[in-house]
Amino acid sequence: MNNTMRVLAIASFALAFTACKKQEAAPAAVAEAPALKAPAKDDNAAWKQYLPAVVGQNLGSINNSPFLYYLPPESDAEFAGSYERQLESVQTALSRGVQPGNMLAFGSSASAKMADFIAEAFKKVQPDSMKGVRVLFIGDAADNARVQGVIQPTGAEYVFVEAK
Repeated sequence: MNNTMRVLAIASFALAFTACKKQEAAPAAVAEAPALKAPAKDDNAAWKQYLPAVVGQNLGSINNSPFLYYLPPESDAEFAGSYERQLESVQTALSRGVQPGNMLAFGSSASAKMADFIAEAFKKVQPDSMKGVRVLFIGDAADNARVQGVIQPTGAEYVFVEAK
């Protein structure tokens, strides 16, 4: 059941990212996208829409579909299980290596927990092993420096977007 839910979640994010990429292909005369407003902390459904939109605005030169890692609000009954499953998924991906031209995006209304998550996930990543990879963190400004300190040694390009 959990694998089915993960596949459905990944498929929905992929659809959202495809839509975002099509919007990026619009003529240059179109004005920049307006700044997005973060939803309420416990609005899980709104966060699932907000995060792919922020990722789409921060793809830059990334042409591959990004990998989005999301934690539900801490008030969610499944938070602990979600945290563990996502952490295992990220650690597996990082142990295999992430190719240049890819983006890893992390976001949650539980910003401090997501910062803990990133610190744990990147513990075993070798220095300078992620050159050409973009890592996007969507969270609170208070967690930015800590996450940046974890990502910087990997050689990845770090991008922070404050969820406000």
